[in-house]
Amino acid sequence: MINFDYLEKNLEKLRIDYLAAQPFPHLIIDNFCDEEKLTRAYNAIPELNNKSRDYAFANNKFEKSNYKEICPELKEFYEDLSSERFNKILSFITAKKTFVDPKNFGGGLHQGKKNSFLDMHLDFNYHPLHKNWYRELNLLLYLNKDWKPEYKGELRIKDLRTNDEADLAVPFNRMIIQQCGPYTLHGYDMTNF
Repeated sequence: MINFDYLEKNLEKLRIDYLAAQPFPHLIIDNFCDEEKLTRAYNAIPELNNKSRDYAFANNKFEKSNYKEICPELKEFYEDLSSERFNKILSFITAKKTFVDPKNFGGGLHQGKKNSFLDMHLDFNYHPLHKNWYRELNLLLYLNKDWKPEYKGELRIKDLRTNDEADLAVPFNRMIIQQCGPYTLHGYDMTNF
């Protein structure tokens, strides 16, 4: 499902782009997945009803951590993310030894509905169940079909050390890999659609 060939052919550029990004290391990769497969996955996703664990600082946001059970394409995506091949790529790009949490603790499929927002916040770094696991990254694959800037909902990021900020567009099939540290705020403003 993941476009491995593109990633492997562009490793050096992706690493430089990630490490040099401001306000803190992050990377935008368009066409991250096979478009047809991702569209099939998108069409299979039901309306979610489990309120997000972010409920304290979010509105109208829902989630499903075990997204791989929804359809074969999302199972393939999960397997690609968990693969040794992807983890080698991710480790090279970020210059850190990494692996993807197999349980997606705090992650998974997130669905923002009308008037959804997520206040600027920091994510946990030390895993609640595995105290020796340190969260280094967030990987966010956007499934916003026909997204337009006037819909709002861009990923907002801010470095608490410098107060520098950036707004990142969130169209369909865009992967944003962002550093997750004690100074890397992120969230999104209320959607407008």
